[in-house]
Amino acid sequence: MRALIIASLLLNVTLLVPVCFSLLTRAEWTLAAYGAATPARGILLSVYLAILLGSAALLLKPVPAMVAALLMVQVAYKLTTPFTVGTLNNPVVLSNLAIAAFHSLTLVAIWREFRP
Repeated sequence: MRALIIASLLLNVTLLVPVCFSLLTRAEWTLAAYGAATPARGILLSVYLAILLGSAALLLKPVPAMVAALLMVQVAYKLTTPFTVGTLNNPVVLSNLAIAAFHSLTLVAIWREFRP
């Protein structure tokens, strides 16, 4: 379980550092993946930064219940992305589904360890 927790948190940090930097600097690739710079995209960046900071903090002290809460929120929003975006033909949607699948494995491992 601990290895999966660390892997999920590292996955978040590894992906979100370049994504957040690219959104902050308005890298060219972000236009195709996220659309034009809008207030909504800025709000998404805030959510990404919160997940990044939470993941980094939990790497220092990986409390399973706190990790589970973070990952459950991520899985929920990532699984709804195809519906809110309206397509599977988007790199962010596809990566969200892959990340949700991995985080789900971690959540199952945490649940198995701590179930009543």
